[in-house]
Amino acid sequence: MAIFITSVIVSIAAISNDNLQDLKTGYIVGATPWKQQVALILGSIVGAIAIAPVLNLLYQAYGFTGALPRAGMDPTQALAAPQATLMTTIAQGIFSASLDWNYILFGVGVGIVAIIIDLLLTKNTKALALPPLAIGMGIYLPPTLEIPLVIGSVMGYFVNRSLKARAARRSPGHEEEDVEACNHRGVLFASGLIVGESLMGVIIALLIVISVTSGGSENPLALVGKDFQSTADILGLIAFIAMIVIFIRHIFITKFTPENGSNK
Repeated sequence: MAIFITSVIVSIAAISNDNLQDLKTGYIVGATPWKQQVALILGSIVGAIAIAPVLNLLYQAYGFTGALPRAGMDPTQALAAPQATLMTTIAQGIFSASLDWNYILFGVGVGIVAIIIDLLLTKNTKALALPPLAIGMGIYLPPTLEIPLVIGSVMGYFVNRSLKARAARRSPGHEEEDVEACNHRGVLFASGLIVGESLMGVIIALLIVISVTSGGSENPLALVGKDFQSTADILGLIAFIAMIVIFIRHIFITKFTPENGSNK
């Protein structure tokens, strides 16, 4: 019951924050407020209807860390749910009186120190900061999720520096608009990758569930055996590097027109 009530509160807070961001964006671009509100209400209703079956589909296909729907499933293929695992651990620890409060106090101390360092850095420097949220994410997120974040951050830093240097050469007086146009193109491309990956994950999970319920294999799309794993890792790394190159090239081919501040 505690986890259920907490989930309701967290969902309300998340949806409220998302809706506020949408309304702010709509205000900036001149959207009609009541039409936005209708769209947000419909989005909340449709999301509530769609999320539950999608999560159940993913659970039946892969399972979550510490919760597998069928015996004999490979726990290494389970989907990571760090937030849910954290909530479950705290709730179970409190009600069973087995929670190690030393970790909680240590985390509070780390948070206070991080906040103080971040305030000092932002007050005395212009380019340095230590966001406490980033530290918290680094502590509880699994490495498989952290590594892409680090790679993306480093890549974004160097790409942004290169864009500013190029804008100073080709768009004097319009450097910020030029960089923003390139960044906008990159955000759209990255958003498409995220949505596409999510949709493909749901489609593959649907195929797995259909195969299992019909008495088939849990790996209906498998074309090779486990001995191909090392080769698959190399191919995956090559594909990942290729996608980074394509992504950066997509950003840098943006053509900025200072006359009207547009990009193509």
